[in-house]
Amino acid sequence: MELVKLHFPEYKFTLKAEESGIQGVKIFDIVRKKYVRLSPEEWVRQHMIHYLIHDKHVPVSLTAVEKSVMVNRLQRRFDILVYSKKHLPLVLVECKSPEILINQQVFDQAARYNLSLNAEYFVLTNGLNTYCCKLDHQNERYHFLEELPFYENLS
Repeated sequence: MELVKLHFPEYKFTLKAEESGIQGVKIFDIVRKKYVRLSPEEWVRQHMIHYLIHDKHVPVSLTAVEKSVMVNRLQRRFDILVYSKKHLPLVLVECKSPEILINQQVFDQAARYNLSLNAEYFVLTNGLNTYCCKLDHQNERYHFLEELPFYENLS
């Protein structure tokens, strides 16, 4: 598998090949504490996890990866959810494969996941482009940010 160079800092990942070919490569997830199949979307997800933990100081203990959430009575899975120190949803991150173009439709679809979570921040990335917003739930608007603040400054 050729791994695309993403617009994230370089991180040290633990990879292993269980079988020959693309399907056999796995990457160690430091949040789930297990190896998971390495797909293009997982490559982006792992970069984002490391970015949150190493660069934005998000505690591993307050990070959830690929959990179920109900959206309009349908069960969906979010990519990454960061909780506040009070264990309330704080940052919802949706990761797409690098070949997925992030347009308004993709943004709106991913942002809908936050309807039931009510996180204060939303991040959407394909590893090449990353969009971050602070949500204003009262006025049903979002404000784009240059980048996600450090965990200790999120509120």
